[in-house]
Amino acid sequence: MSDKVIITAALTGAVTPKEKNPNVPLTPEEIAEDAYKCWKAGAAIVHIHMRDSEGQGTMDADRFEKTAALIREKCDVVVNMTTSGDHRASDEERMKHIDRLAPEMASFDAGSFNWMPAGVFMNTPQFLDKLGRLMTEKNVKPEIEVFDSGMMDIAQYYVAQGVIKAPLHFQFVLGVLGGMGGTVKNLVYLLDKLPEGSTWSAFGVGKDHLPIMMAAIGMGGHIRVGLEDNIYYSKGRLASNEELVARAARLVKEANKEVATPAEARQILGLKGMK
Repeated sequence: MSDKVIITAALTGAVTPKEKNPNVPLTPEEIAEDAYKCWKAGAAIVHIHMRDSEGQGTMDADRFEKTAALIREKCDVVVNMTTSGDHRASDEERMKHIDRLAPEMASFDAGSFNWMPAGVFMNTPQFLDKLGRLMTEKNVKPEIEVFDSGMMDIAQYYVAQGVIKAPLHFQFVLGVLGGMGGTVKNLVYLLDKLPEGSTWSAFGVGKDHLPIMMAAIGMGGHIRVGLEDNIYYSKGRLASNEELVARAARLVKEANKEVATPAEARQILGLKGMK
C-alpha cells in the first residue's frame, strides 16, 4: 500500500477558543459531527482532545467515552485519543480513559520540553513507562509524537525495555516554539533517524502546515491537518476541519497517490480494529 496516504484530522486541541475560530468544536456532539464530516472528506483517523464546560482542555474520561460513542454511531473512522491536554492533570488522570476505553490509538508524547512561552510540556520517564505499559496491555497503538529529534531515541529506549512494541508509528510535530522548526530540512533529518519498519506522519504548525504536508506526501509519508494545529485555510481566512481535510485529499490525488480508507489505515498501522 505504498501509494496510500493516511489523513489524520486533529479536530480540537486543548487551547484554541471559539473566539479565534468559531469552527473549533468543543462539545462531544460538535467533535463527533466534525469527525463525521472529516471522515466523509477523506480522513481515516481523527485525533481528539476534550474540552470542559468552560472550553478549557480536560482529561475527563467520561467526555472521551461519550465522544467516542457518538463518533461510532456515525462512521468507522479510527479514533486516536490524546494523553495530554490539561497541564493540571495527574499521570493517572492522563491515562484513565486509555485504561477504560482501550482505543485503537493514543498519543505517546516521547519527552518533555519548554513549550514557549506557556511552560513545560511535561512527560516524565516515569509517566511514559506507565503509559507505554498500559498501552501494550490494552493493545493500544502508540502514536509517537516527536517534537525534537532526541524523542526518537527515547521511543527506541522504551522498545528496548519492552515497554512499547515495534514497529512504531511516528508523528513528527514541527513548528512548535521550543521544538524543531517547521522546515523540510528538519523533516529530512528526522526521516534519516527513522527505525526500519516504522511508519510515519508529519505536520507543520500554523504557517508551516502546507510546506510540511506537501513534503510528507512527496516523501512517502502520511499527513495530519486540523484546527488543533492551524486555524487558517489561507492568510486571513479562517478554516474548518472539513475543508482542511478536503484540501489534503485533493493534494494526495494530485500527487498520483490514493487517500487511505479507515480499513486501509488499520492494515497499514497494524491496529486491532473497532470493538
